[in-house]
Amino acid sequence: MDISRFSRTYKSARRLQQIINVFLKYGFGQIIEQIHLGRYIPFKKRLRSFGAWPALQSPTVPGRLRMAFAELGPTFIKLAQLLSSRPDLITVEFADELKKLQDDVPPFPAHEAKRIIEMEFKRPLDTIFSTFHEKPIAAASIAQVHRATLIDNSDVIVKVQRPEIREHIESDINILFTIARLLDRHVAESRFFNPLGIVEEFSRTIRKEMNFVEESKNCSRFKRNFEKDPNIHIPKIYAEYVTEKAFVMEWIDGIRIDDIAEIERMGFDRAHLAKIGVDAFFKQILEDGFFHADPHPGNILVTPSGAIAFVDFGIVGRVTDEMKETMASTFLALIRRDFDGIIDQYIALGIVPEHTDIEIFRREFKSDLIDFLEPIYDITLQELDFALYLDTVTHLAIKHNLRVPSALLLINKAMLILENIGRQLDPTFNFIAAAEPYASKLIQRRITQSRFYKTAKDNIWEFSDFVSMLPRQTKQIIKKILKDDIQVKLLHVNLPEFVKDMDRSSNRIAFAMIVSAMILSSAILHAAGVGPTIFGFSALAISAFVFAFFMGIWLIISIIRSGRF
Repeated sequence: MDISRFSRTYKSARRLQQIINVFLKYGFGQIIEQIHLGRYIPFKKRLRSFGAWPALQSPTVPGRLRMAFAELGPTFIKLAQLLSSRPDLITVEFADELKKLQDDVPPFPAHEAKRIIEMEFKRPLDTIFSTFHEKPIAAASIAQVHRATLIDNSDVIVKVQRPEIREHIESDINILFTIARLLDRHVAESRFFNPLGIVEEFSRTIRKEMNFVEESKNCSRFKRNFEKDPNIHIPKIYAEYVTEKAFVMEWIDGIRIDDIAEIERMGFDRAHLAKIGVDAFFKQILEDGFFHADPHPGNILVTPSGAIAFVDFGIVGRVTDEMKETMASTFLALIRRDFDGIIDQYIALGIVPEHTDIEIFRREFKSDLIDFLEPIYDITLQELDFALYLDTVTHLAIKHNLRVPSALLLINKAMLILENIGRQLDPTFNFIAAAEPYASKLIQRRITQSRFYKTAKDNIWEFSDFVSMLPRQTKQIIKKILKDDIQVKLLHVNLPEFVKDMDRSSNRIAFAMIVSAMILSSAILHAAGVGPTIFGFSALAISAFVFAFFMGIWLIISIIRSGRF
């Protein structure tokens, strides 16, 4: 990691400086200095602040972070949306604030959209579409959507990526990786949030979202999964018009799922619609293991036939068989009030940090679970506030430093959105009751004979691999011991940085002593009258003083530039 590489291109250097300036504007100057980016702060600002960066008191820190992300544009808005779904990492206060950021930006010109479409499909526009609406029906940070009609009179939408957005986001991702590494190296407190892990997850997510081939594959997979369900409509993808930057998809004539007035005007059964939508979601998670991870009301439509249509498949989640099994076991343990069983599933899922004392964790976490869950057993499912339930679970995860898998967090986020939609459609809607048949089916599948044999077979193979490798690994360890080749690595936290700081400080002290000695020498030379004189002053003394003066100025500037006093 070498931040100086950003200076190699003018554009990257300017973007880094812009990011730093925005964070300075919103009161994060101290962090900029702490991660050694002070040298990229404009000299006038460093001189004006003289290293004392005031922390703004209003608005709050989460509010200022949200405003900074909004000003920095598409990449940071997308990052904020990812972070808003990770309250286990950034705390609920930050997550709630970042949820306010909306991915809504002005559209780019229609002639640019046409140029990109023709370039991607390698055909003139009028040979593909009989009509093309220049005004987009939706515009976001990565792409915008236009209505059109194919030559065969099929009504479609065309999704077009913003020009140069890929280069812009890739540049920002590289800068984010560097900032994350600097945070990890210089700010010990940030390691709890795992900044590198966050940026890695973000880069994977946004690169997939920018690849429309991936989105079209997601849509096709959903269509296969629901091809036998007449209540669910998934739009058709026109495979001949799919590239990384543009693709054509069937136009869905429908109304938003949260447009209650229009739904009632058309005479649809709201309770039935709620059941269809939530059943579809649980099928995605607990049967298909592949779910729509962004089911906000704009992405769920009610068609004139009364079916529910899903659109926009850029963000999806995947659930492994093991995770489905764990979810089923956790649900079963909840029903039985088996708190030890719930903790066993959490440990099996790998969300308990390795350094945790398991016995202490069991005792403390079980106590919190009992305090939280026992009152729930005394109320009806209809009385349960599901949003509050998930919020409390998140607080428990934060309290006990649990690392919740991103797939589970995506599920939680989607469940909250769907629960809210369900209650709008039907105030008596019971989200947990809707999940019960799917969980029961999963539990039954878990205890079937064939499943038991498969699990036993997998465990036997895993154990046999361990047994076969054990002698070889033991032999290697003994060889290393006999050769005195066993190495123990000890890492003192922040010791390298401490050594660097000490070196820097000692160098400055030595430099300052040399400057002081030269000033004293010039005074002695002048007093002794050594050498030729200029206007009554010793030329050697003047030379030494001038040299010392400029060296002193250079030392002061270097200290100000470093941002550390």
